[in-house]
Amino acid sequence: MCTSIIEIAAAEGMGKRGDAWFPLARSVVAYDHARHAPLGDVITLDFFDASLDAGARAAVELTLETAKELRGALDRAIAAAEFEEAEVRGKGAVPSVVRAA
Repeated sequence: MCTSIIEIAAAEGMGKRGDAWFPLARSVVAYDHARHAPLGDVITLDFFDASLDAGARAAVELTLETAKELRGALDRAIAAAEFEEAEVRGKGAVPSVVRAA
């Protein structure tokens, strides 16, 4: 039975197929039968640009446990990146002084 669990979001970044990179425009997160992985139901992450050919996509099928671990890793990386942006790169940090020699 299909689950019909699908979430769609805009995406900004780049995806890779073979040796070529392509711009991303949309992402789809779904929970349904695996199409390629030898697993049951999986979380599928699919990134693509619909204005390009059908091969302009990057996709993975993950077990639910792997998806949960990935979510945790993303949460930690995002928190660290937000700290980096806010505290280290100027928003709230004292700018460094550059002196001419």
